[in-house]
Amino acid sequence: MLYRRFGRTELQMPVFSCGGMRYQYQWKEVPQWQIPRDNQKNLEATIRRALELGINHIETARGYGSSEMQLGRILPKFPRENLIVQTKVSPKADAKEFERDLEKSLLSLRLDYIDLLGIHGINNAELLHYCTRPRGCLEVAKKWQAQGKIRFIGFSTHGATNIIIQAINTNEFDYVNLHWYYINQNNWPAIEAAHKLDMGVFIISPSDKGGKLYDPPAKLVKLCAPLSPIVFNDLFCLSHPQVHTLSIGAAKPTDFDEHLKTLELLDRASDILPSIMARLHQQAVATLGEDWVKTWHVNLPTYEETPGQVNIPVILWLRNLAIAYDMIDYAKMRYNLLGNGSHWFPGNKADQIDRLDLRQCLARSPHADKIPDLLAQTHQMLAGETIQRLSQT
Repeated sequence: MLYRRFGRTELQMPVFSCGGMRYQYQWKEVPQWQIPRDNQKNLEATIRRALELGINHIETARGYGSSEMQLGRILPKFPRENLIVQTKVSPKADAKEFERDLEKSLLSLRLDYIDLLGIHGINNAELLHYCTRPRGCLEVAKKWQAQGKIRFIGFSTHGATNIIIQAINTNEFDYVNLHWYYINQNNWPAIEAAHKLDMGVFIISPSDKGGKLYDPPAKLVKLCAPLSPIVFNDLFCLSHPQVHTLSIGAAKPTDFDEHLKTLELLDRASDILPSIMARLHQQAVATLGEDWVKTWHVNLPTYEETPGQVNIPVILWLRNLAIAYDMIDYAKMRYNLLGNGSHWFPGNKADQIDRLDLRQCLARSPHADKIPDLLAQTHQMLAGETIQRLSQT
């Protein structure tokens, strides 16, 4: 395994982390006796495999159902100094409620302390305020840190880049968990801001939210050859030294295997990546048009600025992926979450687009005249059964 200094924490972080949201029994808390033996056995085998590989960063969250409790049955069996354990707790308007959740996490994990506490889901200004205001969630976390129950404090986010940068620039956090990968590089300014403050950078879900790369369309496989889409994306992310670790949301012990192929390629990333990236770009231009590829995103309104809160940037982005790379299953999965993703994936679909007047919000877009039709076409292509977030299932 390769390791990188996790910013000012000084932790030696493996470049792959073992994320804990896919091997648990259920997305709700259940009594320990209800956990099927085979499920717990698989979880423990996954953790043992991770540690055998040198992946000693185990990441979970209070909101991951039975994950913390199930990890609490295996983690105390290993030397504590060999583990980097991270859990995440959502911010609350009532800091006392946040503290009660922290207590539950530590009890469930059966550990005396956690290495990394992430305040989970600072996705908008209100949730950031819950953390940073006097007597807010950060004060609670820092009290626990002074008591030796937490070593370092960070935050996770699915929010807009400007909100992420605001949170980073408070300089109250030691690290950040965020989304950034080949198909969505919007958060690069946030990574640069974190780097300036010597914060650790953890990439969330690069293989799932990064394109369902474990089940890629044939077109994407061909474009990424000779690498698999997973290895290409891992190599792309890790070729940037500002990125320290990528989450592998392993559901079983063998889920690490494909990612491991990246390790021997890192020293040659500058030789390997350009030709693949050029092919991907050329394919986008060939199918979407050069002018569109260069300018589709310019001066688009946010969902808050759009009638009906239609999330125009996300919808057009998903259209691009579906058309250029045949990533239709991924695009459908994300598109049908709109309207049901709360602040984790905000905004609405384009199902009512013919009833909305978009002229004012699109006035500065170079493609204002055609975007309403493109939104309607995208809805027709991607609409399907409403999707729920995993934690709602």
